[in-house]
Amino acid sequence: MLYGTSCLFLGCLIWGSAHGVPQTNTRPDVTDQELFWGSDQYDFAIVLPAAGLECFWHFAHRGEKFYLNFMVQWVTGMGHGRQLSVTVNAPSGLLVSAVDDAKAQITFEAAETGFYQMCFSNLHNRFGTMQIFLSFGVYYDTYQDPSKSEEDEEKKKEEVSRELNNTLSIIEAATHKVENHVFHMFRYYGFSRMRKSVDYFLLQSNSKYITWWSMALSVLIVTSGYLQLLFLKSLFVSSTGAEGEKPRC
Repeated sequence: MLYGTSCLFLGCLIWGSAHGVPQTNTRPDVTDQELFWGSDQYDFAIVLPAAGLECFWHFAHRGEKFYLNFMVQWVTGMGHGRQLSVTVNAPSGLLVSAVDDAKAQITFEAAETGFYQMCFSNLHNRFGTMQIFLSFGVYYDTYQDPSKSEEDEEKKKEEVSRELNNTLSIIEAATHKVENHVFHMFRYYGFSRMRKSVDYFLLQSNSKYITWWSMALSVLIVTSGYLQLLFLKSLFVSSTGAEGEKPRC
């Protein structure tokens, strides 16, 4: 598999250099699994064997933005070398970009119309395999399909309406929440006022109770003292006969 892929890669380079023109037709020497059409984004992972090489082709028009993101997820083997050699070639065979790292982002504007070749080589790790996550595709900056413009506008209107409804729903929910909190705050405030009123009236009642009982006890003490004095005085009998005669009991 490694030998066949390397020969295919070298043959594509020699053929592109000999003709010097971009490829716009489907490549008959490449399987459908290695060709990618359209402007959609492709995300998948591949496993490269030791010293392996894998190439993919993606179609791009001139003036479109081509991007490639890759990252080495895991490596097995003795050396655990995470470096990956990545090259991107134009349809004419010219080298557009080359990276030798575990992860990188490649972005450029397509200068030719045709299939751009992306090759991933595991030449740094000759005793183990590695898994690579790939994300590549093309996108348009200024081009817009007229047939999809109305659909895009309707989608934007629906999104705006949905966002507005969501905003109103959030405002309504927040208003009900604040109203509920205010209601409970006034309820607790009323309970607090009632407790303060009860404490005030209880204090006032206790003050009157103590005042009246103090007056009653004072009158009782004075009256009992006066009665005791009368009782003690009644025990002594005084005669009015002689002036020198002392009182006796």
